[in-house]
Amino acid sequence: MDKIECLLTKLPRLQEAERPDGVALRGQDDADKWFDITWREFAADVRRFGCALLDMGINAADCVAIFSSNRPECLVTDYGCYAVGAVSVSIYATSSQEQVEYIINDCRARVIVVGNRTQYEIARRAIERCPSIERIVVVKDFDMADDAGGKAESWVDFLDSAPANLEAALAERTAAVKPEDTATLVYTSGTTGEPKGAILTHANFDEALWLHTLRLTMLTPADTSMAFLPLSHIFEKGFTYVCMMIGIPVAVNRDPRAIQDTIKQVRPTLMCAVPRFWEKVYTAVKEKIASMGTVQRWLVEKALKTGRARNLHYRRLGLKVPFGLEMRYKLYDRLIFKQLRAAIGIDRPNIFPTAGAPVADELVDFFHSCGLFIMVGYGLSETTATVACFPTEHYVVGSVGTPLPHINVRINPDNSEIEVKGGTVMSGYYNKPEATAEAFTPDGWFRTGDAGRIDEGGNLFITDRIKDLFKTSNGKYVAPQMIETMLGIDPLFEQITIIGDSRKFVSALIVPNIAQLRALAESEGIAWSDDTAAMLASPAVYKLVERKVNELQEGLAGYEKVKRFTLLPEEFSMERGELTNTLKVKRRVVAEHYADAIEKMYS
Repeated sequence: MDKIECLLTKLPRLQEAERPDGVALRGQDDADKWFDITWREFAADVRRFGCALLDMGINAADCVAIFSSNRPECLVTDYGCYAVGAVSVSIYATSSQEQVEYIINDCRARVIVVGNRTQYEIARRAIERCPSIERIVVVKDFDMADDAGGKAESWVDFLDSAPANLEAALAERTAAVKPEDTATLVYTSGTTGEPKGAILTHANFDEALWLHTLRLTMLTPADTSMAFLPLSHIFEKGFTYVCMMIGIPVAVNRDPRAIQDTIKQVRPTLMCAVPRFWEKVYTAVKEKIASMGTVQRWLVEKALKTGRARNLHYRRLGLKVPFGLEMRYKLYDRLIFKQLRAAIGIDRPNIFPTAGAPVADELVDFFHSCGLFIMVGYGLSETTATVACFPTEHYVVGSVGTPLPHINVRINPDNSEIEVKGGTVMSGYYNKPEATAEAFTPDGWFRTGDAGRIDEGGNLFITDRIKDLFKTSNGKYVAPQMIETMLGIDPLFEQITIIGDSRKFVSALIVPNIAQLRALAESEGIAWSDDTAAMLASPAVYKLVERKVNELQEGLAGYEKVKRFTLLPEEFSMERGELTNTLKVKRRVVAEHYADAIEKMYS
């Protein structure tokens, strides 16, 4: 496919002309029943939304915020903004009052589209401290006793307010959009400070969409994608745009907690996910295997061995699979792997892009052996998502694949930082000239903040976040994410945060899976009481967990190994400010909240 200039402004109209009755999106009604939205309907709503923006005087480069969980209306808002040259600004549905107000005031949004009552209440309260807000558009239908001083109206009323005679003006505004114009601001999650709005232009998206067609040649309109991750995340937003460009129907999952049900209803062939999703699936499958009888378990182990040989030793390397191995694989695929994939809800798998955190090699090995292509990748908000991902052949497990065509990647020899240059790199941070200058090298390469290396085959490996790397008091550098990934693959652990900066040894704060820990304790003859905190403080339980930690970190150097840990009864949370909206741990906040427990480990 050739690159199309300002494609996002034209896409609804192009697809409406090519496949008017084809399914663009699938949404869920209030009863959680799925319904289809055709390209004709989607394009019409985009025009109505664009005309409504023009009618209220929205100018090119004005900002329109979206504060909602995933809904088709989020994408209508995006494309309606692009049609009038306005800037779409997504805010995570789980954002706090303070985060929402910060972003609105930073970008001076004139309109905010909200999904439900909770988000409406936050937006309504924000009006007092956010003078730029002129309109709150509410998607979910509920009785608004307070219409925010006349500033709030329903989604339906907002679209119906658009005069039809504005379509010619809309077409003129669309035609006036230039590649260098800002399409969207993507606010970083702010693990180490206040969020920054990455400025992504239409040219950035034109380049990103084109490059994905060069790499993802296996995608066709016959696929079905599930938008599971938040559309406010550049990973999901970018991949959904790729699917819409190709003409792939996108099922918009509204509630991530319901994914176990919705994935079985939709049966997607494509779905973006973070590693935590696959870790939970892996844990459930391993538990199922462990509960099988001896013969069944032996059969599954034989199947996995066969799948590993066929998919990783031959197919991965582009080699012809021996006839006998292929026949054995087809047998095991029919007997075991198809049932496993159907139980998950992905019985028609194509690719499953995975990024956002380190992915354990064991996870990739297992799912690839089962015939599920977990496409590990790496990218940032500032690079319009993907920098690198697995190709279909010659990928290296443990890496994040090779850079997309026309994306240049180098490693800074001084600190191993990954630096990127290419047409997908942002133009800067909104309203932050100093942060923008700091983000680029003097010769124009974007500093990712991630440490890594590139092997002789061009495969990129991430070693850790530069800011997360710490040095013990003995002068040894430690990469905490690597240790957390190594330990976190075990179903016994829900969350792990590694501690050790300027300390004499490495320690950890561990949130265990209580059900798993209880079962392990009882299997060892340890009586479990309902007082969870007391059980986690028990020396006998500590020794059980210590044994597991020591097994998992066997391959680490002595100075990298966790010497002591504290078991915590509750998970880190966004509500307490310990996690970002993308579920990354804010290490500084966690260290403050658990300062006493940390000091106790070193006393």
